[in-house]
Amino acid sequence: MRLISGFLALALSTSAALAGDVAPLTPGAPAGVKHAQDMGHNTILYIGLGAAVVAGIAVAATSGDDAKPAAPTVTTTLNTTAAP
Repeated sequence: MRLISGFLALALSTSAALAGDVAPLTPGAPAGVKHAQDMGHNTILYIGLGAAVVAGIAVAATSGDDAKPAAPTVTTTLNTTAAP
């Protein structure tokens, strides 16, 4: 549960941090629409990263410590020689 809440907090905080660098547009200048349209070709990268995150969360959620401690081994020695 801590892991999921950590990822959620990280996702919510990064969008606010990136939005802080935005300055108002200058009047009469192009708004950069063409540049924004050209940047949308990373869809495969985003799908791959999303799949990796989902797989990582699934592995973290299903990996538990189900291993039992090893049982102690008992060794006995028998004396099979006869006394004279």
